Amino acid sequence: GKLFCLLRSSVVFIQQPHDLVVVAGQPVTLPCSITGYHGTVLWVKDGLALGVNRDMSGYPRYDVIGDHSKGEYHLLIQRTELTDDGSFECQAIQAATRSRPARLTVLVPPDDPVIIGAPVVSLRAGDSLNLTCHAENAKPAASIIWIRNGEVLNGAAYTKTLLRDGRRESTVSTLHISSSNIETGQQITCRASNKAAPNGKEATVTIDIQHFPLVNLSVEPQPVLEGNLVKFHCAAKANPPVTHYRWAKGGNMITDATGDTYEVLVDHSFFTEPVSCEVTNALGSTNISRNVDVYFGPRLAAEPQSLQVDRGSDAVFSCAWIGNPSLTIVWMKRGHGVVLSNENTLTLKGVRQEDAGKYVCRAVVPRVGVGEKEVMLTVNGPPSISSTQTQQALYGEKGQIKCFIRSTPPPDRIAWSWKETVLESGTSGRYTVETVSTEDGVISTLTMSNIVPADFQTIYNCTAWNSFGSDTEIIRLKEQGNNQFTPDKQAPDRDYAHLRSVSGCLMIPAVLCSPQGLCAWPSSLGLQWELSWLSSSSLGPWGLSAALDCRGVSELIVSTETETQRRLAPHVH
Repeated sequence: GKLFCLLRSSVVFIQQPHDLVVVAGQPVTLPCSITGYHGTVLWVKDGLALGVNRDMSGYPRYDVIGDHSKGEYHLLIQRTELTDDGSFECQAIQAATRSRPARLTVLVPPDDPVIIGAPVVSLRAGDSLNLTCHAENAKPAASIIWIRNGEVLNGAAYTKTLLRDGRRESTVSTLHISSSNIETGQQITCRASNKAAPNGKEATVTIDIQHFPLVNLSVEPQPVLEGNLVKFHCAAKANPPVTHYRWAKGGNMITDATGDTYEVLVDHSFFTEPVSCEVTNALGSTNISRNVDVYFGPRLAAEPQSLQVDRGSDAVFSCAWIGNPSLTIVWMKRGHGVVLSNENTLTLKGVRQEDAGKYVCRAVVPRVGVGEKEVMLTVNGPPSISSTQTQQALYGEKGQIKCFIRSTPPPDRIAWSWKETVLESGTSGRYTVETVSTEDGVISTLTMSNIVPADFQTIYNCTAWNSFGSDTEIIRLKEQGNNQFTPDKQAPDRDYAHLRSVSGCLMIPAVLCSPQGLCAWPSSLGLQWELSWLSSSSLGPWGLSAALDCRGVSELIVSTETETQRRLAPHVH
């Protein structure tokens, strides 16, 4: 008993196995070094002995390595397999002692992923696409992502199944893509990865969208006088390819036309009996028909183009019609009855922003018909801001103020400013600026999280610039549901001090000040001001200084019942 206790107390594990993670197929070494011991060493896995000392004959991939004289009994596992996954101990038998248990975790990469239907998946135009990708035999289960044009596609359904060995798993991912979001020839990749294969393995499928023939039937020249040669061209795109063409006139087959082109000398019947082209592929047929305008009313020869010009520049529209007999051209602005020109060209000199709008080029063929073409004139100028000057929010909640800008060209820059802060986009503290373009203009929104009382005392400036100038709107935030104002503080003597911003920053209607330097103003203005009297030879006895939160104020006005003085105040900042 004494010998056993002495032996056990002198045995010390210099190295013990510790938890390890290894990818299947790689070697791994579990360390075990014992000092003061020369007895039998046993390796145990999941409670079962593997072999004594260095004898691992029952496990050909297992070796005990190290210097025996130094007490080294390291377990080397060659080409780890999933069966090696488990708990290992190194035991000193005569000393009746063992190392701490060590968990060996064996990871297994997934098999190469497989996309059902690959390498090419065909579908009809208008049908949605469903892709399924399998990644088998992975530990842990593989994660699957879908990639198109370098971007990850979201919304795939994901399932995994534990295999019979209780360790590996198989993963299936199904991706649904609507018909409006796919194009023929696109390649979509399934990438499967786990800890054993962090870079992933890929499979790719090519999308083949099949459709009925898409047909465009052209007639040249058009319009045409009776007796002239007309060429019909039936241009078609089809997948699968076109197999044959068929031509008809007024429902009657044209037997001498078999290709994509038909030429003929026209007579008056072509005006009422349309020529049709039917194109066929393996999916079906598409039929399209056209009339030939032999005797015709007004037809455009040169289509007028919409214009976008700078304010003060000239705008020149050109419009040409053809008809039989001869025609008359009239230019007018839509909604106005004034004839602007009877020529092919309409010239507007030095346009203003109010000249913007729709203009109509109208052609009249007597006793035949009337034709017209509308174009748009857009005039570039400075932005115009229209927003509610007082907007509401709830104390303690998230609040927003919005600024609506009409601008042609679009604004180059939109900025919100308040106190000493200027923010064009993104987030600064509690404030976030977001800008959204609409058909009518641009909406810039300043969002404030967790509204505090000071927010109701702040003036917010929304300013927009483009290459033609700028516009600014002052917006205040009002506490929602509170329509009361704090009564004005009354000063003994009523001298009126007015501050006005030359830059358009703000306007204070009335400030009451006493000769002792006490001033008051309506608290509903929501401003932080400090005013005091000055003694200044340049300003006289009515001098006044101010420290204020709004930048750009550069003019000071002070008035009494008998006189008014106005001075530039460089100390106002």
